[in-house]
Amino acid sequence: MSYQEKNITVSLVSHLLIGVYYLSQLFEMQQAGGLVAAKIFSLWAVVILGVIVVNIVGNILTHILLSIVHAIKTRSELVEKYVEDERDHLIGLKGDKISHIAFSIGVLIAMLTFAFGQPPLVMFSLLILSSILSEIIGDISQLYLYRKGF
Repeated sequence: MSYQEKNITVSLVSHLLIGVYYLSQLFEMQQAGGLVAAKIFSLWAVVILGVIVVNIVGNILTHILLSIVHAIKTRSELVEKYVEDERDHLIGLKGDKISHIAFSIGVLIAMLTFAFGQPPLVMFSLLILSSILSEIIGDISQLYLYRKGF
């Protein structure tokens, strides 16, 4: 597994964990009597900050662990250089394109719920959910493209 694949896997796992947390909190709120604005706003803040912090910490820890494993395997003090070539950039761009398409579909669905009479909290909750799902779809597509050997 290449360095880029490992970073994408860390990002995918963090997005999945945060997505599961977000959905579980939404379902819990819905079963408790509906969406409450104060709880939703605090949940959004936790999810957005969680995505940022977990991705940064996960990528840093992955880089450190990969460096340690490389040093143990090669028994040298030379630092391994991780180079991105044109293929890596192209895969990243294709993953971003797929992610943007998925997010656009999520925004359309969120707007349709509002147009059909749902409360604004439902629309905004679907926007946050579609952003998380689009990141998951983008990560999966990048992993697929790396495995395919694009």
